[in-house]
Amino acid sequence: MALVGPLLVTSLLAQLRDHVALASTLLLFVTVTVAVALVGGLGPALCAAISGNLLANWFFTPPYYTLSIADFDHVLALVVSVIVAVAVSLVVDLAERRRRWAVRAGREAAALSRLSTTVLRGQDTLPDLLAQARDTFALTSVTMLERDGSGWRVAGSAGVPEAADPGDADSGYTDPDKADMRIQVGDDAVLAVRGRVLPDSDRRVLAAFAHQAAAALERQHLEAEAVRARQLAEVDKVRTALLAALSHDLRTPLASVKASVGSLRQADVEWSAEDQAELLATIEESADRLDGLIANLLDMTRLQAGALAPLARAVALEEVVLQALAGVDEELIEVDVPETLPAVLADPGLLERAVANVVENAVRYGAGRILVTASEVRFGQIELRVADNGPGVPEDAREQIFAAFQRLGETPQRTGVGLGLAVARGFTEAMDGTLTATDTPGGGLTMVFALPIAEEQ
Repeated sequence: MALVGPLLVTSLLAQLRDHVALASTLLLFVTVTVAVALVGGLGPALCAAISGNLLANWFFTPPYYTLSIADFDHVLALVVSVIVAVAVSLVVDLAERRRRWAVRAGREAAALSRLSTTVLRGQDTLPDLLAQARDTFALTSVTMLERDGSGWRVAGSAGVPEAADPGDADSGYTDPDKADMRIQVGDDAVLAVRGRVLPDSDRRVLAAFAHQAAAALERQHLEAEAVRARQLAEVDKVRTALLAALSHDLRTPLASVKASVGSLRQADVEWSAEDQAELLATIEESADRLDGLIANLLDMTRLQAGALAPLARAVALEEVVLQALAGVDEELIEVDVPETLPAVLADPGLLERAVANVVENAVRYGAGRILVTASEVRFGQIELRVADNGPGVPEDAREQIFAAFQRLGETPQRTGVGLGLAVARGFTEAMDGTLTATDTPGGGLTMVFALPIAEEQ
């Protein structure tokens, strides 16, 4: 515009030189200079002012086609026109600079406002911040890199292709893996961007994003450490409970077995048939307790290791219930499981074990006769209920009884390691069922199995 604009004005006015006054010609050149100042700033405007003045002197000031000027008024007009053009260009350039600064400051304020809003709303996770930085500056990708023992690793990224190496400086596109520019945050973190190299004014705002992203990364590390600490605490809790179980609940039946066997082996004592039968019964009962305890421990180990693979198939519920109750005194149990119920989709071995654990828990901690009933409910499920008339469980403690190594009230005089209900729920959930606790009408606790109905083939 600075070069071509004055030439266009000259070519248009050359044919009208005898009809247009010099003042009007100079005003047109000043107008071109102002237009150039609006678009290109002060430098091009000065170029347009000088070239316009020289063209006006050469083509429109007598004598024509020379730089000499015959009339002093023409000299004054040319000088004043140059001064006015330069002054107007300075004012226009200053106003344009201030406008651009205001626009840039507004963009920075808007970006920082969005950033602070994100933080206040709790949406300042690392992916959110990187995506917001990418959108704010119209970048191809924004990546947070973290130094590890072998170099740099990507801690988070928004956009593709991500920068795998921050590079040594703002490097352009010399290496497809390196960033176009980088913001160093501390000694071990770098915000690497790709797409373009930002001006210094935008880097200040990008630096705010970088520091907030570094804070999010640090918070992410702290949360991971907290999760690991909780996991270690849970492992330690389980280990402590397991040691307590082994030291008490397993030692007691072992001590009974050892004492009974030692008594039978005494050569200097002659035991009657009744005494021998009683000692043998004690050995058998203690062995059964040991077998149940060890089975529950092994089952819980399988559940926690994720090594349980149920083989679900159509199973007649009444058959499983009868097998689960095989070792329970018939006088303590009342069963009402209709044979007309449809088959459930379950692993028969796991279901039998789960029902046996729940019934054993009801016999041990409940009171009165244990009622085992089943009925078909909505949503394609069958409910199996095991109800007792014992003291029941407070509502706020019903989930606690399903935790491993937990016994309501932690009463040490009762046997068991507190795994029966935990194993029962784990087995039931592995078969896509549920096991919950509710009140028994009239007092007591009812354990409710909800099992899916097998589809008819």
